This record gives sequence, C-alpha cells and structure tokens, in this order.
Amino acid sequence: MQFEFIILEWSAYADGLIHRDDWLKWADGFPQLPGPTVETVPALAEMPAMMRRRVDRLGRLACQVAYWCHPADATPMVFASRYGDAARSLSLLGDLVRNEPLSPAGFGLSVHNAVSALYSIAQGHTGNTVVVAAGRATVAAALAEAAALLADGAPEVLVVYYEAPLPASYAGFEDEAACEYAWAWRVAHPGHADRGDSPVLSLELSAGEPGSITNPDSATWPAGLAVLRQVLQAIAPQETAAPQALVRHDRTGARWTWSAHA
Repeated sequence: MQFEFIILEWSAYADGLIHRDDWLKWADGFPQLPGPTVETVPALAEMPAMMRRRVDRLGRLACQVAYWCHPADATPMVFASRYGDAARSLSLLGDLVRNEPLSPAGFGLSVHNAVSALYSIAQGHTGNTVVVAAGRATVAAALAEAAALLADGAPEVLVVYYEAPLPASYAGFEDEAACEYAWAWRVAHPGHADRGDSPVLSLELSAGEPGSITNPDSATWPAGLAVLRQVLQAIAPQETAAPQALVRHDRTGARWTWSAHA
C-alpha cells in the first residue's frame, strides 16, 4: 500500500515549541525530544468559554493546533491519539474501586472521541469525523484514513494528532519515549490547486521486520514526533535535497516508509 499527499497548512504545540519558526529550527537541528510535559498550556481563546472549561490539557493542545489550521466548515477530520486522556479514565476506574458514583460528565469526556466532539460542536462542524487509535502505528493509521477520505472525493482533510505520557500507574506499558505534544495538518492530493511549491509526501506500507533499515530516532522516538520532524525537514525552505526516507516498524511484520520528493 502506498499513497501520496501534500500539506496545505500545519501547526504544532509542545514544550517550548509553539511558533512555526521554532518548530522548523527544531527539525533542522540536532535530534532532541521536547520536554515530557508542556509548561504553558494554550489558552484556547478561540473556543467559547463554557465549552473551553470542559477541555482538559491534552484536549487543549489538540484543539489549539486544529484551530490554527483553519479548516473549511465541512472539511472531513481525522483525530488520532494512541492513548487519549488515559488519566481521566484511570480516575474513573479509581472511583469504581472506591464504590463512588461516576460523574456523567467525566465519563462522557473520557471516551476516545471526546476531544473531536468538543471541537466539532464549538466549530459547528457537521462533516465526517474519524477518531483513530492503533497502538504504535496510530500516526500511520491516521494518514491512511485521511487518504481514504481523499480517495472518496474530499478535497482536503484535517488530521490532528495528540499524545501525552501515561499516568504513573500505567508507566510499565510505555514502549516509546513519553512526551506531551499535538500537531495538525491539512492534507490534500498532490494535484490540489493550492499546492504551490509544497513537496509531495509519500507513505508506504510493506512487509518487513525491525533491523532491515535503520534511521536515527526511528525506533525510540514517539512515532508522531518522529514523523513530524521528517515532514518538517521536507517542507522547510531549503536548497538541499529532501531528507532520507524515515522507516519505522510500528506494527509486527510491517514497515512504514515516509519519504518526500519535489
């Protein structure tokens, strides 16, 4: 399986990395993970106050980057997160253990599509929305969903990816470096009228086991950040050739190859 796309607009948020220039410098510099948690959570001023008060810190990161990409009202959306708001779910489990009543609002906001639902309501969005969780391969699965929506006739798709470290009780299940971040891309077919000089990005799925090809950061970095860095290196104004393809093994027996060309 292989598909190509371009990025019409992008935004991202992590500790110490908010503005586009900061992110482009980060992508071009020595490979370094952002801080594990965001020191300054976005104010999310674009969202109505009564709605905003229901959004947790990870949801604020996700909604903020979505707002910054300014999609059209009916643009299909793909929200993706490996774990979502695991801390809220763990808190609800604690209430059950203590035989305490569950908060209906807390339960409603713990489901995996809660962030996308709050954003859709605030935006008055009535288009198609898909929410994805696919383990280490979540970022690739999100782009596969976006490719399917483009193939089905959508002129563009908003992809929002967000992640946070697991709560301490779940720390033993972490198999990637823990980091709190979010990014959003508006993706389209390479032939989109507004392409400009955007490079064509390619994602290919093939059979393969770890060890066949290696890349710096490809195994231990969170997939969402490794892919974001790869893409920013490709779209940044530069005179050098596109970066070497990024190869990741985020699913047993499968190899994801991310590359770019003019």
